[in-house]
Amino acid sequence: MSNTLATSSPTEQRHSVSRTLIGTGAGNAVEWYDWAVYATFASFIASQLFSPADPSSAFLMTLAVFAVGFVARPLGGFLFGWIGDKVGRKASMTLSVALASLGSLAIALTPSYASIGAGASVLLVIARLVQGLAHGGELPSAQTYLSEMAPRERRGLWSSLIYVSGTTGILFGTLLGAVLSTVLSAEQMSSFGWRIPFAIGALFGFVALLMRSRMEESAVFEGEQQSPEVPASAKPKLLTDMARHWRQALQVIGLTIGLTVVYYVWGVSTPAYAINVLGIDAKGALWAGVVANLVFIAALPLWGRLSDKIGRRPVLLISAIGTIACYFPAGAILQDSAVQLAVSMSIMLIFIAGFAAIGPAVYAELFPTSVRTIGVAVPYAICVAAFGGTAAYLQAGFETWFGEAGRSYFGFYTLAMLLVTVITVIGLKETRGKDLSEQ
Repeated sequence: MSNTLATSSPTEQRHSVSRTLIGTGAGNAVEWYDWAVYATFASFIASQLFSPADPSSAFLMTLAVFAVGFVARPLGGFLFGWIGDKVGRKASMTLSVALASLGSLAIALTPSYASIGAGASVLLVIARLVQGLAHGGELPSAQTYLSEMAPRERRGLWSSLIYVSGTTGILFGTLLGAVLSTVLSAEQMSSFGWRIPFAIGALFGFVALLMRSRMEESAVFEGEQQSPEVPASAKPKLLTDMARHWRQALQVIGLTIGLTVVYYVWGVSTPAYAINVLGIDAKGALWAGVVANLVFIAALPLWGRLSDKIGRRPVLLISAIGTIACYFPAGAILQDSAVQLAVSMSIMLIFIAGFAAIGPAVYAELFPTSVRTIGVAVPYAICVAAFGGTAAYLQAGFETWFGEAGRSYFGFYTLAMLLVTVITVIGLKETRGKDLSEQ
């Protein structure tokens, strides 16, 4: 932890730790909720903000907008990464959650296609681009901040908070969808029910904004900024420093490429896929998503703690290889019922959790302090935009274009991405317990 905490009283230390964990987790949960709730309610958005003439085309267009939102993420990664490395981790995290909340509010208030025609689709695209800009900076900033604040011997466990809190946000959105689908009729859901989650996301975002404004800055960052032995004029320029760490940037892409595809398929978009492609009823599919994400949350800290005991590389390899081994069996389980959906998602998410739990720690341990946020943010955002952002669209599109064989084609595509991740992990050095203040 920080030098400040080391010299403070036990009570002050507990309060500081609480502010760090709660502020980071709450803001991260809100951003993930804002981002993923779109996929959860994609079928309802399609019916309201796109032309109703061709429902299948409208759904694909809705997923395409989901992918378009990822286009802004690399820019957001660069912008908020620069803020994080030059102004501070806290400032970057605070600004990102504010911007994401504004995007969510805009979606909640967007008029329907019946009211303003194609203008509804345009407004939706703009709002998703705003959220993409924010989310491109949120995750790397939060990962870096939490990893720097964590005790080095527990960094793996602490880093699991990123996906615990993020998945809690996704889970809340899925649970809200299940509740709304239960208490509202199909007509009410299509008319106004789907807007409620976005309005709630905007409200929670402003609460998280206040919480983050009260957090401490990372002592690792402050120490690097105030280092007496390195004059400010002698410190490397940001772009030059990024260029010097191009190998680490490629490692971030290699590590992320498999995880982002398989996570967005099994952790985010599968309930919507089950509703629209497999014909599973919306209420059952959403409740299945709730069950699977609870399993995921429970698994995350276990993997994080294990990595603090045996190392990062073994956990990453177990996770990636286990995900590959279970992919087609889990897909075979999923046919036409919500129970099958819950079981298949849970199996996959248990193995995905191994990588997700410690990814933030691994990313942070690759870079020096001066370029840690942007060094992770830019390659991570580019990779997620190119592969995670298109996963849901390709999953539905492959089956639309190729029929039943499309499921297998998409499966092979996913496994190819996971193999890239396995190869990258094999080439990594073990970084468990690394001192992040070292350059």
